[in-house]
Amino acid sequence: MKIFYGVQGTGNGHITRARVMAKALYAAGIDITFQFSGRPADKYFDMDIFGDYQVRTGLTFNTSKGQVNLLKTIYEAKAAEFIKDINSLDLSAYDLVISDFEPVTSWAAKKQKKMTLGIGHQYAFKYKIPRQTTDPVAEQVLKYFAPANKSIGLHWHHFGQPILPPIIETELPQPAIKNKIVVYLPFEDPQDVIDLLTPFKDFTFHVYAPEPVISKANHILCYPLSRDGFQKSLLDCEGIISNSGFELASEALQLGKKILAKPTHGQMEQLANGAALVQLGYGHLMNNLDAAVIEQWLHSHHAVHITYPNIAKVVVQWIQDGMPDMDSNFIESVWDTVNVAHIKD
Repeated sequence: MKIFYGVQGTGNGHITRARVMAKALYAAGIDITFQFSGRPADKYFDMDIFGDYQVRTGLTFNTSKGQVNLLKTIYEAKAAEFIKDINSLDLSAYDLVISDFEPVTSWAAKKQKKMTLGIGHQYAFKYKIPRQTTDPVAEQVLKYFAPANKSIGLHWHHFGQPILPPIIETELPQPAIKNKIVVYLPFEDPQDVIDLLTPFKDFTFHVYAPEPVISKANHILCYPLSRDGFQKSLLDCEGIISNSGFELASEALQLGKKILAKPTHGQMEQLANGAALVQLGYGHLMNNLDAAVIEQWLHSHHAVHITYPNIAKVVVQWIQDGMPDMDSNFIESVWDTVNVAHIKD
């Protein structure tokens, strides 16, 4: 079987999920070509697992100070290049197209009438899941951004819908270093983040940012983005302060880390994720960079440890079985293997 696999590269969550899927697909002996879009080619890192991957411009959202700027997003969209990429992508040699919310791949497959499987958190929004607000425009964007013939929506809970658990590395938790906090707020001004954390001198903050940043405070350590470095920090921290992206929160839950999420304003998915974390009791939320909320959260000892099965392996086997409809028995059999434990020191 030959698969063309498109991945949205705007955030690191889609790429993280694709890494896990790549391992499962390679293990099954499947021939894969990966394509990434949404950021400049020189901004991708730790990509060896994807082999000779392709990069296209695609579409992305403009963000500034923790908020999506819709006007700049529209202005900076390279429509002519996007259409050219769709028309130039030849998928005739492939048996299946997979899209992790990657628009060039999805629309090229649609034009060429190729079977497309959408895999990702965004595809869960076709079902009734928690939402903080109703946004008809955002709903249409989610529907048409990366269309697929079949889709697998992923979430932290099924909410009575045909949704699967997250696709993540099934790492074993490690003992946490007291008061060690990992911070990843890529859509905020890094200096604002450093200023916000400076008063909390009893804690050590490991701040990861897309661009180089320097901290004068001894308890705030700044690092460039690195998959291996970030994973090492995540494994032995007490908790994370991050935006409410799906993949990182999923990893934190799998490792039993406490979560403080700050959604990116104007992005319905992140607002909905924040609402879901609170509704499920899986994390805390701050709508803005708020020192009072951070202080309260830092001294809270409640975390949730969720044991998820190897969903990548489940999905690959399902693909090899011909992608049959996922009935309620199949969905229940998967979720029956999920264990949720609330941790309080």
